[in-house]
Amino acid sequence: MRLRVEFTTEPFDLDEVPPHAVTARETVQAAPLDSVDVGPFGNTAEGGAEAVLEAVDRLLRSSLEAGATRISLQVSVVGEAEA
Repeated sequence: MRLRVEFTTEPFDLDEVPPHAVTARETVQAAPLDSVDVGPFGNTAEGGAEAVLEAVDRLLRSSLEAGATRISLQVSVVGEAEA
């Protein structure tokens, strides 16, 4: 099974990237995922189910430790037509 996770961390800071956002980005970029798209207002990563679920666990833990006060995420099963 393939999964896609979309996430944001808060609080936002338009002047400087907050430590929790840097941590989130580094966490997903270091994970063994097939694709990672990091943007200023949302992030997406995709890969095998185990890799995505492990990355989400690390993302939640590390971002909260780095000061995130809210993490919004959505996990979707990627169908064969989307893969």
